[in-house]
Amino acid sequence: MLPLSQKAAEEFMKANPSHSVTVTGGGSGVGIAALLEGTTDLAQLSRKIKFDERNKLKEKGKKVTEIIAAYDALAVIVHPSNRVTKLTREQLEGIFTGKIKNWKEVGGDDIAIISYSRETSSGTYEFFKENVLKNKNYMSGIMSMPATGAIIQSVSQTGGAIGYVGLAYLNRDVKAVRVSYDQGKTYVEPTVTNAKNETYPIVRPLYYYCDSAAANSVKPFIDFVLSGKGQSIVSETGFIPVN
Repeated sequence: MLPLSQKAAEEFMKANPSHSVTVTGGGSGVGIAALLEGTTDLAQLSRKIKFDERNKLKEKGKKVTEIIAAYDALAVIVHPSNRVTKLTREQLEGIFTGKIKNWKEVGGDDIAIISYSRETSSGTYEFFKENVLKNKNYMSGIMSMPATGAIIQSVSQTGGAIGYVGLAYLNRDVKAVRVSYDQGKTYVEPTVTNAKNETYPIVRPLYYYCDSAAANSVKPFIDFVLSGKGQSIVSETGFIPVN
């Protein structure tokens, strides 16, 4: 959510000089914690709010309003020198749970696999575990990174590395692999077009949550994000518009 909100806030303040929007990252769990503590007006989540989080907010007398701002495809990335160009969901599960340890097991060179993950407070971590690993636990000792940018950097510098990032973060320093969710019959590249036409399987909504009682204070910004201009920023940032 960070690159999207930063760009949207910048354009919103240009159009509305009397408004001020400050954007901070840190992971979905951090956003909800800030909403609980009353230190943010809007929490940015790359996953749906959890039942226990909703209950904690309820205990503090807060009811939340949920807004879907965009959709995002998660790309699985490897070092550009890696010969592997495609993986099945089952192979990804094996890699990230630690059952598959060497690239030669999935058609690559004889190199140890080094898996990078987001940290546990990240919505991306949760979504990948649920959607790709089918709720199986990540391998013990997986390299946990505090931000998506750190995963890009680590994978780009490590020959045997693999990680996952939101589509908006893809660059030339890493290589995205094609993914199959039908046991290898078809492999699909992570692109905005493939996410939109629903052929790419790892797609999720991106949310804003606010305290319903304070919804009016954030409404101008939310309206801007959901407007034609705001949704064009969604596309420019590499995400998928809600419409």
